[in-house]
Amino acid sequence: MFVSILMMFATVVMFAQNDSVSVAADTVSVSSSSGATKHVADSLYEKEAFAEAVVMYEDIITNKGVSADIYYNLGNCYYKLDDVARAILNYERALLLDQGDEDIRANLALARGKTIDKVTSASEMFFVTWWKGLANSFSVDEWAVIGISSFVLMLIGILVYMFIPSLMARKIGVYGAMTLLFVTIVANVAAMHQRYSITHRDMAIVMSPVVSVKSSPSETSTDLFLMHSGSKVTITDKTMKDWVEVKLEEGKIGWIPLESIEII
Repeated sequence: MFVSILMMFATVVMFAQNDSVSVAADTVSVSSSSGATKHVADSLYEKEAFAEAVVMYEDIITNKGVSADIYYNLGNCYYKLDDVARAILNYERALLLDQGDEDIRANLALARGKTIDKVTSASEMFFVTWWKGLANSFSVDEWAVIGISSFVLMLIGILVYMFIPSLMARKIGVYGAMTLLFVTIVANVAAMHQRYSITHRDMAIVMSPVVSVKSSPSETSTDLFLMHSGSKVTITDKTMKDWVEVKLEEGKIGWIPLESIEII
């Protein structure tokens, strides 16, 4: 009975694991043919030719693909050029592709410290905060590797339970398989959580120096409050052609021109 239940879960997880693998594929990396170009861009950065390096990195992103490393380096260049909003934008994009990178998080915090708007995030339940921390502790690719490895080891545990006569070995096999099943499920859920963040990009950075947040999508509507470049918002309504409804991290909501933001 137990083996039947485990095999049923294994079948479900196998389908879920395919989703984890596709997540890794969705994270586009810079092709090997762009290595020389990236090398030149990195060299320009090391020589503190930041404006020239920006042009090179942007060209790589436009024509050859993206990676957390490219976005991180580009963010560093913009930060050195005192373009804090674009530095934040690229750090955020880098973090989407590599949630567990502490260097990206540190530089993002440093850049956000230079913005005018000091926002306090809305409080959330402990479990939500804990889950976000866990899910973001590894990149999509890393979660995929963890999930696949745990799944394979779980199958080995099932085989040990089924074919090894030793009682101790059977206990290790069954309890190990149960534990690894849990790890596999967590890895898949975390990978899908990150995939959703990558494929459903509803976060944006304010790029305009200052923007007046309106009560409705019209220039003549009531001004609610001001936002400045570098502020992070969540897009909650984009049904209007030239306006979007946004929500700040502290919970405020209003409408701003679409041209004043750039999607992460």
